[in-house]
Amino acid sequence: MPVNQKFQGGKAFGLLKAQQRERCEEINKEYMEDQKYRDEEDLPEKLDSFKNKYAEFDLNDQGEIDMMGMKRMMEKLGVPKTHLEMKKMISEVTEGISDSINYRDFVKMMLGKRSAVLKLRGLGRQMMRSSLVTWHQRLIAMVFMVGGA
Repeated sequence: MPVNQKFQGGKAFGLLKAQQRERCEEINKEYMEDQKYRDEEDLPEKLDSFKNKYAEFDLNDQGEIDMMGMKRMMEKLGVPKTHLEMKKMISEVTEGISDSINYRDFVKMMLGKRSAVLKLRGLGRQMMRSSLVTWHQRLIAMVFMVGGA
């Protein structure tokens, strides 16, 4: 295909989705090769599930879960959150760097004990941590439910 060819409509969308899948696959490959995760049970299957769920909540097809995607995720989990609570959750996952969750952060969060979401950070954060663990556990359950949530 010519380099200067501009796609529109369905072709452009299909190309965008293919590029996003390719980026997710590259990140999955990094996790597969990372020694920290070599003992992770069923890692290839988990990464594939994460990729599919991530795409479900990337509502604007920008390759990131933004505030609206987070809102949809929380509602689907049955734990609707306020705007401020969602901002805090995204900040915790991204360690304050971004206002949306990229795929790398999503995978890091989903792999649990290695995640910034689950780190113990003092008694002052006990309530927030408890809330995050709850939605984190529900998200993991939803990812692995047969037929989805």
